[in-house]
Amino acid sequence: MIKLVFCLRRRPDLTREAFQRYWLETHAPLVRERAAAIGVLRYVQVHTAEDALGEALAASRGAPEPFDGVAELWFADAEALAAAVGNEAGQKAGAELLADERGFIDLARSPIFLAHEHEIVPGAGR
Repeated sequence: MIKLVFCLRRRPDLTREAFQRYWLETHAPLVRERAAAIGVLRYVQVHTAEDALGEALAASRGAPEPFDGVAELWFADAEALAAAVGNEAGQKAGAELLADERGFIDLARSPIFLAHEHEIVPGAGR
């Protein structure tokens, strides 16, 4: 498995609440509808919470400005991802998603990368 991690910052004209609502209610269904075309096996949105505890944790580490959220998309492997985005249906779906992302994500300030997970503490029920 390989994971695409997208650390999102909202466009400056949006509040965090408006950004997260659009991302969950409008963009997520677009990803779900196009998942097969782009080879996505799993998609998770991690929405940043604004609270005193989170701010204290960040301050204790001298952390930079937080992201507004993180998107995690799993693929079978790098070859499957390349094949999916290399065919006509995958390219069309990818272009549609990118067009939508331009409407709510500050793409120039939102790092994106491929990664491999290493589970250290297994989740509940394992």
